[in-house]
Amino acid sequence: MLIEVAYAEPARVVVKSYRLEPPATLGDALALVAADADFAGVDAGGGVGICGRIASRDTPLRDGDRVEIYRALPEDPKDARRRRAAAASRSGRS
Repeated sequence: MLIEVAYAEPARVVVKSYRLEPPATLGDALALVAADADFAGVDAGGGVGICGRIASRDTPLRDGDRVEIYRALPEDPKDARRRRAAAASRSGRS
């Protein structure tokens, strides 16, 4: 089966295709990525998914799946919004 693995940062994007023997799981794909120099420094700890949906490492893959490695958020979105709202109220903006 042929799958695609994608990872993006602000300064770089890595997208590669891999051929796996069925049955294969998301964990099998991540093992290939860990050994690939193009993905050096990539941490899958921020989460992984298949075609835009969060998935666990034991999720079976199908031919044509796109495995996505997500980055951890630099800041909790709720905290960021609270900080912006507090700054706006201090400056007199709503």
